[in-house]
Amino acid sequence: MGRNLFWLSDEQWARIEPHLPTDVRGVERADDRRVISGIVHVLKVGCRWCDCPEAYGPPTTIYNRFVRWARRGIWENLFRELARKRAIRRHAMIDSTHVKAHRSAAGGKGGAEAGCWPLARRAQHEDSRTRRC
Repeated sequence: MGRNLFWLSDEQWARIEPHLPTDVRGVERADDRRVISGIVHVLKVGCRWCDCPEAYGPPTTIYNRFVRWARRGIWENLFRELARKRAIRRHAMIDSTHVKAHRSAAGGKGGAEAGCWPLARRAQHEDSRTRRC
């Protein structure tokens, strides 16, 4: 297993496990501890779901579990319970200001004149290191 992978400790798992859903529908769920460790890894590292290391299982399983539990409010309830029981002993902050843009999203609305701004050019007599003449 990779050394940069995140794995829930026994103590962390003992706090989380009692709050996980037990209503298994259809096929039995994959190993919860492994999948949740994969979810935390993706969120911590900031990689794409499809780039989640194989050690956590199939990326689709990791992603689908995250999304389904988010829709059902399981993550929110888990965080509330951990906070209520003071399992989080230090200040915790969740930042939802993450912004992604496609690599071709640099321009604005398309069209003949869109994105045709003149480029700032350095005069030949300017020194590029000091930006002085």
